[in-house]
Amino acid sequence: MRYVEFRDVIETELKRNRDGLTWAELRDRLSLPYDRPCPTWVAKLEDEINLTRTREGGRAFVWRVG
Repeated sequence: MRYVEFRDVIETELKRNRDGLTWAELRDRLSLPYDRPCPTWVAKLEDEINLTRTREGGRAFVWRVG
């Protein structure tokens, strides 16, 4: 999977789920081939699609698009 494909599927799924999703939820829903997100790609997502990640309650971050 290339970065552009990754970006597009993440953005689409997060727009469908305005309350946000954790990485595990995104990975499972989208059948992503990664155990953890690449920090470089996450930084690019923050710039390109206005991705925000906030820790809510437990250990996992909730991902949202702005």
